[in-house]
Amino acid sequence: MPKFIGAALPRLEDKRLITGSGRYTDDVRAAGSAHAAFIRSPYAHARIGTIDASAALAAPGVIAVLTAADYLADGHRAIAHVPNPADAVDWQRPGFVAPEGEPPVADIPQLPLAYDRARHAGEAVAVIIAETAAQARDAIELVEIDYEALRAVVSAEDALDPHAPLIWEQAPGNRCFDLAFGDEAACDAAFASAHLVVERTFDNHRIVTCHMEPRAAIASYDPASGDYTVIAGSQGVFKYRVSIAAALGVDPAHVHVSSPDVGGGFGSRTNLHPEPLVLAWAAKRLGRTVRWTSDRSESFVTDFQGRDITDNVALAFDAHGRLLGLRATMTGNMGAYTVGYAPLQNAYRIATGVYDVPLAFVRARGAITNTTPTAPYRGAGRPEATHAIERLLDIAAGELGLDRVEIRRRNIVRTAQLPYRTAVGLTLDSGDFSDNMDRALVLAGWTGFEARRAASAARHKLRGIGFANYVEAPVGAPRERLVLTVRGDGVVEIATGTQSTGQGHETTFAQVAAELLDVPIESIKLVQGESRAITIGGGTHSNRSMRIVGTLLVQTCAELRERARAIAAAHPGNPEDLFAIAAIAERNGEPLTAEADFAGRIAAHPTGCAVCEVEIDPATGVVTIEHYSQVDDVGQAINPLILDGQTHGGIAMGIGQTLYEQLFFDRESGAVRGGTFMEYAVPRSFQVPHYDVELREHPTAGNPLRIKGGGEGGVTPAPAAIINAICDALRDYGVDHIETPATPEKIWRAMHAGTPAEKREVTVLSS
Repeated sequence: MPKFIGAALPRLEDKRLITGSGRYTDDVRAAGSAHAAFIRSPYAHARIGTIDASAALAAPGVIAVLTAADYLADGHRAIAHVPNPADAVDWQRPGFVAPEGEPPVADIPQLPLAYDRARHAGEAVAVIIAETAAQARDAIELVEIDYEALRAVVSAEDALDPHAPLIWEQAPGNRCFDLAFGDEAACDAAFASAHLVVERTFDNHRIVTCHMEPRAAIASYDPASGDYTVIAGSQGVFKYRVSIAAALGVDPAHVHVSSPDVGGGFGSRTNLHPEPLVLAWAAKRLGRTVRWTSDRSESFVTDFQGRDITDNVALAFDAHGRLLGLRATMTGNMGAYTVGYAPLQNAYRIATGVYDVPLAFVRARGAITNTTPTAPYRGAGRPEATHAIERLLDIAAGELGLDRVEIRRRNIVRTAQLPYRTAVGLTLDSGDFSDNMDRALVLAGWTGFEARRAASAARHKLRGIGFANYVEAPVGAPRERLVLTVRGDGVVEIATGTQSTGQGHETTFAQVAAELLDVPIESIKLVQGESRAITIGGGTHSNRSMRIVGTLLVQTCAELRERARAIAAAHPGNPEDLFAIAAIAERNGEPLTAEADFAGRIAAHPTGCAVCEVEIDPATGVVTIEHYSQVDDVGQAINPLILDGQTHGGIAMGIGQTLYEQLFFDRESGAVRGGTFMEYAVPRSFQVPHYDVELREHPTAGNPLRIKGGGEGGVTPAPAAIINAICDALRDYGVDHIETPATPEKIWRAMHAGTPAEKREVTVLSS
């Protein structure tokens, strides 16, 4: 058999997906379905008075108009998001724990329909069920709701102001938590003795997740069995199953969740959104299958959003440019409900990056606001932390008169120091950080850059180059299960609780199983997204799937081979074909199956370096990314082609955040600004450059396949590398920092702030 692990095979699922044969939630047909449409609050914060649905109930096709009062009257509860996940180091405790005597870390469940108050614009207040989707939407305008507008707060800074209105009693002062990590006194002493301190505040603004597939759900109820069935795109059906069962007050055994093909997750589809729960409740109440598909306008105000973390970070250096300490305050905007604290947990854990920082003190704060809830978004805190330290290193290099590469060489963790315990409590087990950086600089043509800068100047353009090192701390759900079955009909079935949302699991999981079992790759069948197929699963997020599933595959494949050898030895003629042996086992009533469970953490730290080269038109401030290079150590590459695709997509998302994308909330009213693709600018194909990406490996001993994780490396260093390049291009204008998104107007204004008039004039006319 050919070697499959490490082969750059085209994805097995692509033929189905690109020829229109994919099966997404909205493709599922269910005869006799009713359709739902949600009435959403136009206010970011308002008291809900009377709801008059009489006109809507008389409209053609309308079956019911349901409210939170109906939901609560049926004895149901709010969604428990469990926002405080397992710690990155000690998985048996939450990541955030309040000190004794302090207020507990806030956990604010989310009613699927607002009851007494609407707490963000777009929050569902009622649902209309009708015979057709058009009839349900038309009836929305017929429902009269008495709102009393209240003062809204949309920024974390405003929410934490002592004079801000209280949004939830469970979060006194609108504070979810305010926790500190590290040795404050020792860090203060290091800063007091420093030759140089650089400090900046970085605003990682609000991002919309922009899935390819809009969210959708279909729900039904079987009165004979008492079973609910929910079909919805997710990043793991078991999180949905447990959340729905808890809210409806039933045993999880009576809730079945299916996720067919899923068009993008990026973190926000890990937690249960309200709509699938509402549909499950309505399906039982009305005795009908109910379906709903979001439109893009709904997505902009209801899909859990990303980023919105403000980092104030300071670095202390000695006279030789060696780091003495890091001090940071990281403040996250949680939105109106506590969905996920993982971004801040990840951010503080990797605040020191790949550098030998002897001391650190980090304060992490979470604030409740009148905005759509935030959740982990690709990278989940890692790009934010990387951005801060990599920008400050560039700024410090300028202050100290050091080369940007040299200041990093003086501080980077050396391989001889591994395993290295960081000042924020992570142990880096592997990684040649210097080698990644050196190779990325070669790949980018770093030494030949000044000639390219001069060529741009001859065309009256500004050229800059920048880079950023990164390290990740993959975490995620600490439990997983896998069932591996070899069938006599020539099929190997892998059933697992992870969920592909575009990562190519059908291919990579098959590559591992095919090689370990020595069977054709076409014989592998992946069963995912089905709660009936397996008893537990952690889903796909945080670079967890191949690390954990790969480990379980090694275990179960070895067990199956041993069983197969025993069966063959006991059978006349000693059959060698695995499927023939499986047929014998089936005839004996003992299928050739192996099961394995995982609980814990797998030490693995993907790492790498990205280099970005930009050109800026000084007349307009428009940035063009001319070249982008990246070197990644993601562990052993199961499929380099898929890894390259993951990196390309991650870089594109980083480009979007850094240059184009931003969701605004009006500070006075809380209304969403830029809530359509006419105003919210995701990068187009012509705005994404050619990528030179390369894989390297410094092996980890943490798991048998040496997996670290390749899903998030593209996005993690991108904002820092791009902004470092932009600031390098603007160095002659005295610009040492540009906030994201680095729009043309923002760049142009920064160039001309405090610039001599004659230089401004030449700059404007030079185009």
